[in-house]
Amino acid sequence: MLGPVLVTGGAGFIGSHIVDALLEQGHEVRVLDTLLASAHRERPDYLDQRAEWIEGDLRDAQVAARAVAGVSAVSHQAAMVGLGTDIGDIADYVGHNDLGTAILLRALAAAGFDGRLVLASSMVVYGEGLYACAEHGVVHAPPRRPGDLDAGRFEPRCPACGAALEPQPVPEDAPLDPRSVYAATKVAQEHLCASFARETGVPFTALRYHNVYGPRMPRDTPYAGVASIFRSALASGGVPRVFEDGAQLRDFVHVRDVARANTVALTTPEPVQRAYNVGSGSPRSILDMARAITRAVAPEREPVVTGEWRGGDVRHVFASVAAAADRLGFRAVEEFDAGMRELAAAPLRA
Repeated sequence: MLGPVLVTGGAGFIGSHIVDALLEQGHEVRVLDTLLASAHRERPDYLDQRAEWIEGDLRDAQVAARAVAGVSAVSHQAAMVGLGTDIGDIADYVGHNDLGTAILLRALAAAGFDGRLVLASSMVVYGEGLYACAEHGVVHAPPRRPGDLDAGRFEPRCPACGAALEPQPVPEDAPLDPRSVYAATKVAQEHLCASFARETGVPFTALRYHNVYGPRMPRDTPYAGVASIFRSALASGGVPRVFEDGAQLRDFVHVRDVARANTVALTTPEPVQRAYNVGSGSPRSILDMARAITRAVAPEREPVVTGEWRGGDVRHVFASVAAAADRLGFRAVEEFDAGMRELAAAPLRA
């Protein structure tokens, strides 16, 4: 059994489920969480009392040193997530995500850490997903132009001939092309951890989560995921407001599957050192997801497709899960419609 395993951000949506999964397997768990005002007001009651608790800011060197003392493995989940509100968030994102990671890595090096390090990364590192042109094969879709988006032309076009593109599953060796501040910080986190691994020999695995949903999601905030935003709208008597035309493809993966991917990466007989997509392998449109959760909460209502768009959003991005299955031994098992019904019945986190 592992112990203690440090889960940074362990009071959060995903982190708390990782805590549950580790405890269920008999491991000791230590949680570090700064309780950001945008996420929590206090230690949540859903966090298992068996986990050792440290409240503190990872950017504080003394807090980091205390958190890593004697740990056998680290699941690094602490981060500001989502698109935020505007560019004014940039220093907060970089501070919590990148500086926090750097302080953590420095503390691990000082402690002589020789366990495994697993990082919560994200599909946002890819920017737009993978596309194929009938004439030119696989192409790199450039950022969409505001004029096209204003006119309702949402699909990326081939940069060589202007033809329509066919979205493809994104493998882990796709070029990284972050298109938001949050995405840029996730790329930086991956590079920082990879540099640490090369310098120290510590096994490092990055898990690139796709669109995670499930119980304990936060309420509707600029930092919440789309499933949470739709759920919040329904709870307040409204309906999901779907941007663009709703045809954007994503891979919605249940939080219990994400937690299991972390425990697999931490406990495989031999560490597997690379980045892996963590997804269901079954892409669905945003409108499909909006309809599924609406059916579960208020079947008499219907989502509204607004045609609005946001800078930083991408059109299609969904996972190739072959590497995670073949090399990590992870496959998602939670069923989508059942997961949406569970989310619909779950209390909203303040």
